[in-house]
Amino acid sequence: MEKKDFHVVAETGIHARPATLLVQTASKFNSDINLEYKGKSVNLKSIMGVMSLGVGQGSDVTITAEGADEADAIAAIVETMKKEGLSE
Repeated sequence: MEKKDFHVVAETGIHARPATLLVQTASKFNSDINLEYKGKSVNLKSIMGVMSLGVGQGSDVTITAEGADEADAIAAIVETMKKEGLSE
């Protein structure tokens, strides 16, 4: 299992547009990918799940991936988070 912690720095947190991009990125992989926030874990391939967490600026989240392409999945998500200015 691959695991990566992020500190959300975007003013609006993980709102509709970046959430959609993260879901699209995660959906390219076969691994099970989850987003954890405040003790709750949701499937990162589910836009409704991601939006339901209400991740705001200054939040700490953990993304985990488990499967054959887990390392590639985490690498792609890290790139998306940085490219969108969501995390440092």
